[in-house]
Amino acid sequence: MRPISLHLNDGAARPWFLWNEDLSVDEFRARLHGEDAAERDRLLALLLREANDAEVWQFVSPQQVADALPRLQRRLGVRRAPFWNFLIERWRRDGYVV
Repeated sequence: MRPISLHLNDGAARPWFLWNEDLSVDEFRARLHGEDAAERDRLLALLLREANDAEVWQFVSPQQVADALPRLQRRLGVRRAPFWNFLIERWRRDGYVV
């Protein structure tokens, strides 16, 4: 396995939050936006659960998170699910996402 890295702008680096998967930033991004819906949801849930919230936006948009959130609830855990629900609901109220 590649060593993990904090350098999310390095496409060849393995993101620190992928501690159990050997994917580069570029590979992660490609799968996250790929054709396989189940894999997209799995990786998005992993991103929302493991990465820092500010780093999430390097990979997906707030609208993508808002659209997927109902499907991902059970995968986010008891600590992260309330955070993402709060954030998206506030952004909906303020008109940032629909």
